[in-house]
Amino acid sequence: MMKGQRWRIFGVLTLILLTVGLTGCGQTQKQTTTKTNTTKLLSVKQIKRNIGSHLVTTRAQKQENANQTYKTALANTDYTLATPYVKVNPYQTSPLTTALVIFQTEQAAKITYTVVGRTENTSITNQVNGDYSTQHQVPVVGLYSGQNTVKLQVQYQDGTTTEQTLQVKTTTDLPEYLQKTKIKVTKNNKQQMVIGDNKLTFMIRTTKQSFAIDADGAIRWYSTLYVQHMLQPIHNGHLLLLSKNTQSALVYNDLLETDYLGRVYKEYNFRAKTSNSDGGARETTVLHHDIIELPNHDLVATVNDGSDYVEDTMVVISAKTGKITKVIDLKNLLPQAMYTKYKAAKDGSIDWFHQNAVYYDNNDQSLMISGRNQDMIMKFDLKTEQIKWIYSGKKKSTWPQKYQKLLLTPTKGTSITGGQHGLNLLSDDNNDPNSENILLYDNNINVTNGDATTSGKYSQGVQYHIDTKKMTIDQTWAYGKSLGKANFTAIIGYTQKVSSTNYLLDFGFQNNGKTSNIIEVAGQEQVFNVKLTNPSAKAYVYRAYRLPVYASDYQFDVDQ
Repeated sequence: MMKGQRWRIFGVLTLILLTVGLTGCGQTQKQTTTKTNTTKLLSVKQIKRNIGSHLVTTRAQKQENANQTYKTALANTDYTLATPYVKVNPYQTSPLTTALVIFQTEQAAKITYTVVGRTENTSITNQVNGDYSTQHQVPVVGLYSGQNTVKLQVQYQDGTTTEQTLQVKTTTDLPEYLQKTKIKVTKNNKQQMVIGDNKLTFMIRTTKQSFAIDADGAIRWYSTLYVQHMLQPIHNGHLLLLSKNTQSALVYNDLLETDYLGRVYKEYNFRAKTSNSDGGARETTVLHHDIIELPNHDLVATVNDGSDYVEDTMVVISAKTGKITKVIDLKNLLPQAMYTKYKAAKDGSIDWFHQNAVYYDNNDQSLMISGRNQDMIMKFDLKTEQIKWIYSGKKKSTWPQKYQKLLLTPTKGTSITGGQHGLNLLSDDNNDPNSENILLYDNNINVTNGDATTSGKYSQGVQYHIDTKKMTIDQTWAYGKSLGKANFTAIIGYTQKVSSTNYLLDFGFQNNGKTSNIIEVAGQEQVFNVKLTNPSAKAYVYRAYRLPVYASDYQFDVDQ
């Protein structure tokens, strides 16, 4: 492709991303045509150049002064259990909900803290991970706005214990887009909810600030950084967070490895500046929708590759260098007619697949993905890119012959997915290599190959069992159909299995985006129901997670 043509395409891509892409949705109407697209495919070299992935240290360097202050406090013997050093909002991105507490003890000890809840079952308790030590760095997460009671429990190596109570005051001022969001909890059976000692419900929004609430709906964590789609826990208890270079920027091209305190450990940056055909400068978002971590800590991200075809490419990014090590172009995996005969948008972009989820299966080193605009999920080998199975409402006879053997056959009563989101693999209870249990959020909208007879009548979370030997798929659990059209969501949404019996569902675009409704069910019984209304500037809940505020392998160390 000629250089001028590539820049023209980048300019075209910008328009769709700044209008449609930020909502994390795509078009809701059927988008097929008999006209053949003639856009040429890009080479791997071109895609790597267009994405421009690399590591930077901009934010980490800005935090060095704060880190040095905390190192000095850690070495200061004047800071004891009775008179600790306390810094609210230590990294200036979570003023309401976090603090760093530093002190020394004469004997080696381990520390547990509790933020005392204002109602029953809303206290947050975490043990600080690590060995017994005389120097203590306690990252406190889960504070309320205003006055907080924080209890420090100290367990010495000789088995004795002591306790100290702190009063920690935070700001009462929420940022604008959280102030405007109204949170209403109508059901919270805390005995049946899966909240444990330290879990909150995280609202990952399509844009603006993401946040977390307790069972009462009180905000107990948020980030002042604007986040789009991605807030993903990784192996060390850190988070991958897709943000902006500045809040006023139009695009999200900073992928941060951070923690709940806001400390930045690593920063990936993607090419932002592109040129238009008129010679002006534009910016475009590269990452969209989803990102995962591989066992070797490299990342798999859904990206726009810089061509007229959008949201149909993935890349593997090295955690060590920040560079792309592999490109997966779905146009090389699926039938040509799927993308060449898909109708282009007015700006020339062709969103034929609209990939909105990726999940890694370590059992067979494969990726599972979801394509909203094909109403399709599929699995393929990460190394060889050989397809293992496909599930789609597209009639078997319309597939080319070589694909027909890869199609899963649904059992009686198994729903066809439509515009689905959030594909996940669940644990296999019987250790059968031919058995796979998967979970997704079925928007149930007939984009191209969904179920036209039920489309638009309801949305639901669905669990399936796949027998890869028989090539069958069987629906084993679903919730949402009984709620009817009131909870139908044409775009976005998520389902998370939080225990053997409980599921958390995000009806993120309820009432055409006026409300996001998050429901936890035990089987078929609602045990938690919260609605978020007035989502300013398209700040819908793209995904809702139930997560601990301390992962089992998270440890804060200012010397890291």
